[in-house]
Amino acid sequence: MAFKSLYAAKATVTGGRDGAGKTDDGKVDVAFDLPEGLGGQGGPGTNPEQLFALGYAACFEGAIAGVARAETLDATDVSIHSTVEIGKTSDGLGLQATLDVTLPRLDDDTAAQLVGKAHQVCPYSKATRGNIEVTLIANGKTLVG
Repeated sequence: MAFKSLYAAKATVTGGRDGAGKTDDGKVDVAFDLPEGLGGQGGPGTNPEQLFALGYAACFEGAIAGVARAETLDATDVSIHSTVEIGKTSDGLGLQATLDVTLPRLDDDTAAQLVGKAHQVCPYSKATRGNIEVTLIANGKTLVG
């Protein structure tokens, strides 16, 4: 199937991890600061890992909502605590992510099934699949497979 764009986010970054970034529509305008763990000063600016953690969690919550609607499940009050880490790998630097999903209106088994299905359809999950390790947690239980 050919790709058909529905939306395009456009941004410009200058100065890399110690620079600034702005979207073309002006809705996001941020300063970047290299975290201390990566050798920086840890200034007040954000970093790509924080932005990725926010974006992945927001997209994943949308996937949960879509699957829940299709299966008539109550996924209201969902919250996602996302962690994106950067670290050393055998071939340089790499990322790993954890999505800790709480679905208070669903029993643990149903929550786990919903999170697993959302992981199959979420565009961020598709983009990371096979590229970085992603750990999924549903109502406190780590999903396997």
